[in-house]
Amino acid sequence: MRILYAVGSWGLGHATRSLSVIAALLDAGAELTIISTGRALQVLREGVGDRCEFLDWPDVPQTVARSAWWFYLKTATSAPAYLAALRRERGWTAELVGRRPVDRIVSDNRYGVQHPDLPSFHIAHGLRFIAPGRIRLIERRLEAFNHRWLGHLRLIVPDTAEDKLSGDLAHGLDIFPRAAITYAGILSRLRRRPVDQDLDLFVTLSGPEPQRSILERIVLRQLPALQTPAVVALGRPDGRSHVRIGRAEVYGYLDRTAQEEMMNRARLVICRAGYSTIMDLAELERRGVLIPTPGQTEQDYLARYHHERGTAVAVAQRQLDLRAAAEHAAAVRPLRASVHTAEAVRRITSLILAG
Repeated sequence: MRILYAVGSWGLGHATRSLSVIAALLDAGAELTIISTGRALQVLREGVGDRCEFLDWPDVPQTVARSAWWFYLKTATSAPAYLAALRRERGWTAELVGRRPVDRIVSDNRYGVQHPDLPSFHIAHGLRFIAPGRIRLIERRLEAFNHRWLGHLRLIVPDTAEDKLSGDLAHGLDIFPRAAITYAGILSRLRRRPVDQDLDLFVTLSGPEPQRSILERIVLRQLPALQTPAVVALGRPDGRSHVRIGRAEVYGYLDRTAQEEMMNRARLVICRAGYSTIMDLAELERRGVLIPTPGQTEQDYLARYHHERGTAVAVAQRQLDLRAAAEHAAAVRPLRASVHTAEAVRRITSLILAG
């Protein structure tokens, strides 16, 4: 089975969640060619080594803005370039399929990697885009855009219809028919370990610059006054430093194994509000404080949604108070999922291999 597997580079979540599916397909004997770019491509290379062929294709740029009106303006002005990039990607895919045999195409947030003559699957948790201000007409048009590009593909959502961890992003849709979607269960890079929960607080920073650095300064300023033992991962891939500030151990960077260990040991995790991170918390059944990256409407929505459900505490970056957030989080329920990663990977790989 020869599979073309494309992974989006808007953050690292698409790459980390796809690694489990990629590994399972390789273990089933499939030959994979992986398409991605930037840090996402680096993560994928590190995850599977020389078991795959890799192609570096530039991705569509992400629209991020500090306010709703700037988001609308930037989206409107960048739409022609965005569509041109998708058509270019689709053309590259057609050319590649014309030069070599391909049996399946799988895409995680790479809209243009598809082919009308091949079984093509698309993994997505955001079939509806969340518009700033939740203007229904705009969200419906954005969903219509998604349906135009993805409606003819076999859609896989890393969630379940019962858990609704992704909320309005993939449930209660206006245009996508329910029968066209397979809700397979969550996909996390982390696994539960039989370790004691001996760490009160784990703070993990991520996201694009300059927001990651801004959050780093906010967190570091508060550490001397923190009264509870904590570990902080600053999320700097080039920073291997390790210092102690007050009662906190601060690491410039933790690799996947160390990050998994800390998440398993922690009673409370303070982190960004990306959907991949939410799936990590659900996989390990941990309480979380969610800090949306400013300008990312999806994270704003997810943090607010889980705050209202009582499954997390949402805090704006500029208002973060580590001690207060930890106190508030003690009253919330841990995030949980009814279908965990191992079963979700089994369902997804079976679907892809069956065609």
